[in-house]
Amino acid sequence: MTQNPPVARGGRRVVPAGDSTAVSEKTLANGDVYRGSFSAGAPHGKGKYLWSDGCMYEGEWRRGKANGKGKFSWPSGATFEGEFCSGRMEGFGVFTGPDGATYRGQWVGDRKHGQGLKVYSNGDQYEGSWRRNLQEGQGRYTWQNGNQYVGEWKNGVISGRGVLIWANGNRYDGLWENGVPKGSGVFTWPDGSCYVGTWNNGSNKDLSLRSINGTFYPAVRKRSSVEARDSGASDKVFPRICIWESEGEAGDITCDIIDTLEASMLYQNGYGSAFERAGRVQRGSQSPFWFASPSPDVKKPGQIIFKGHKNYDLMLNLQLGIAYSVGKPVECPIRELVPGDFDPREKFWTRFPPEGSKNTPPHQSADFRWKDYCPAVFRHLRKLFSVDPADYMLAICGDDNLREFSSPGKSGSFFYLTNDDRFMIKTVKKSEVKVLLRMLQSYYEHVSRYENSLVTRFYGVHCVKPIGGPKVRFIVMGNLFCSDLRIHRRFDLKGSSYGRTADKIEEEIDETTTLKDLDLNFTFRLQKFWYQQVIEQIRRDCEFLENEGIMDYSLLIGIHFRDDLTASQMGLSSFITSPKISSKSEFIDLAPDDRKPLIKLGSNMPAKAEHLTQNRNFLSDPFSLNGFLSPDRNGEIYDTVLYFGIIDILQDYDISKKLEHAYKSLQVDPNSISAVDPKCYSRRFQDFVGKIFVED
Repeated sequence: MTQNPPVARGGRRVVPAGDSTAVSEKTLANGDVYRGSFSAGAPHGKGKYLWSDGCMYEGEWRRGKANGKGKFSWPSGATFEGEFCSGRMEGFGVFTGPDGATYRGQWVGDRKHGQGLKVYSNGDQYEGSWRRNLQEGQGRYTWQNGNQYVGEWKNGVISGRGVLIWANGNRYDGLWENGVPKGSGVFTWPDGSCYVGTWNNGSNKDLSLRSINGTFYPAVRKRSSVEARDSGASDKVFPRICIWESEGEAGDITCDIIDTLEASMLYQNGYGSAFERAGRVQRGSQSPFWFASPSPDVKKPGQIIFKGHKNYDLMLNLQLGIAYSVGKPVECPIRELVPGDFDPREKFWTRFPPEGSKNTPPHQSADFRWKDYCPAVFRHLRKLFSVDPADYMLAICGDDNLREFSSPGKSGSFFYLTNDDRFMIKTVKKSEVKVLLRMLQSYYEHVSRYENSLVTRFYGVHCVKPIGGPKVRFIVMGNLFCSDLRIHRRFDLKGSSYGRTADKIEEEIDETTTLKDLDLNFTFRLQKFWYQQVIEQIRRDCEFLENEGIMDYSLLIGIHFRDDLTASQMGLSSFITSPKISSKSEFIDLAPDDRKPLIKLGSNMPAKAEHLTQNRNFLSDPFSLNGFLSPDRNGEIYDTVLYFGIIDILQDYDISKKLEHAYKSLQVDPNSISAVDPKCYSRRFQDFVGKIFVED
C-alpha cells in the first residue's frame, strides 16, 4: 500500500568527494561538479553539487555535508525538497516520486518518520503517523473510490482498533490484526441494521459467515424465513431470520433477532465481533487487505526466555556482561589498532558479585565471572559495520527478553535472538573461539577491504563462568534475516549432497524450517550487475576462507515471495532496476522507487526465482546442476527478495574432519560429503553458487 522514498544509492549521504582547495566552482576527478562557497576546503554555506550520474543537490551545506534547507533530485525525476542534517533527509520535507506520488511530512534518517501525508499516484492517500517508512499508530487511509479506514496501524498493516467506511455507507468498527478483522466488532449497513459478533480468523481463506460467531440486528423486522425457538432458561421466544440461503447440505444460515437495547448491552459487554453480510460488500480495485486471503500470523523462531526458564540466569549474565563491555569504553576515544590488540591472549576477566562492586552493578543472578576477548578489535568492527553502541546495548540488554532456539545443524549450539531481530548470540565450542581469534586480524582486514563481504559479521566474543558452573562461550553476530519483509523459505546450502535434506514432509515445512541442498528447487535469476557482484564477492570470500584453512561453511538464503498482494502491501515495484554500489557506505540509495528498502549485496536483493523439478538421483553427476535440479522447468517464475550470506565459518580442517572424510569416503562418493579439504570445499562451493545464481 505504501512506497518507500529513494534514499541515495548504496547508503550514500549527500556528501561530496573531499577536496582541500576552497574555490567557487570545482570539477572533481570522478566527474562530479560543485558550485558554491567553501570553508576549510569543504562545501559550506550555499551551493550546488551535481553527481556524474545525474543526481543533484542544491541548498545549504555545513562542513562538507548537506545541512539545512535544500533540494535533491534524481535522474528519474524524483525530487525531495526540505530539511537536511549531516547529509540525511531529516526534519520536514516534501518528496515527489517519478510516478507523481507525493509525501509531505516528517523525516528521520532518510525515512518517513512522524506525522505525514502521502498522496499516491492512483489517487489514494494516507495521513497519519509513520515509523521507518511504514504506517504505525493512528492514521487515515482514503481510497480513490471513496472508501476510508480510520484507526490503528502496525508495520504498514491495519492492526488494532479501527473503522472501515465504504462509499456506499457500509461500516465496520472493531478490532483488526495483520490486515484482517479479528476479535470483537460491529458491521453496520446504511439502513441501520447491524451485525455484532466475533471474527475468529479461522481456516477459511475467504471472508464468510462460517468464520463468524455473532448476531444480526435488523433495523426493520421484515425478513423471510422467520421461525421461533425456545430460549431455554428464560422461557422467552425469539424469532430467527434467514440471512443466507444455502443450497448445500448445511442448509440456510439463521441467527437470532433481539431488540436494540439488548444488542447494545451485548456490545458494551464485549460480546461483539467482526463479520460481513454475504453478498453486500463489493470488492474494488483498492480493497482493504482483509478482502483477500488473510495472511497467517508471522511465526518467529524460538522461545522467549522468562523468569523460571533454565537459561534465564545465563541471559541476565550475558546482558550484564555486554552492557559492561560496550558501555565501559564509551567515555574513552577510539584509538588506532595495534598488533597486540589481535593477540588471542588479549582477554579480560571481570567478576560480577550479586551485591555489585566498584565497576559492576548489583544484580539478581548468582556470582559469575565475565571474559571479554580482544575488545578493542570488536569495538572497531562494530564501528566498521555501522553498529551504534547505544542501539547495540539497548537491543541486547534492554527490557525485552531474548528468544532462544537450538541450531538445526549438528553443532548442538543454542542461539539467542534480540527482540528486534538485529543481533544473534550463538553458544560456541572452545575450538571455534580459537579459530576466530587466530584469524581475527585477517578477518578484520578482509571485511575492511570488502565492505560488501558476505561472511558473517562478528560483533563480540565473550565467556560467562558462573561460580561452580561450566564456562559458556558465545559470539555476537548479525542476523541475516533482519527485515521488515517476511522470510517465506530459508535454505542452508553447502554444495554437497550426502545427508543434505531436511527430512520433512511438505505439511511439516513452515517459514521457520531450514531446508538444505536436496530440498532446493529454485534457481535465482539476477540482473547482470547483481549477478557479477555476487559471483565476484563469493570468489573473494571463498579465497579468504581457503587461505585461513576454513571449510564446512554454508550459504544461508532467505526468500521473500512478492506476489501481487504482497507487493501491494509492501509497495514494492514488480522489479527493481540495479543501482550502482558506491565505494563509500555513507552515501544514500538513489534508486527511484519511493517505497523500497535499501538494497545491497545479500540484503533486500530483487531476483526472479525459477521453480524447477527436484531430482535426487545423484548417481551420474552429483555436483552438476542436474544432480540437484532437473532441467525440466514448469514455467513458474516468482518475483522475490533475497537475503543471503556465508555462515558457520569457524570450522577448520582439523583431525576430526579428516577422520570424518576418511570414514565417509568408504561409504559414499568422497565428493558428495561436506568434510573435504578447504581448497576442494572452496572450489565446489563456488561451482554450486554459480549454478543456483544465473544471469537474467
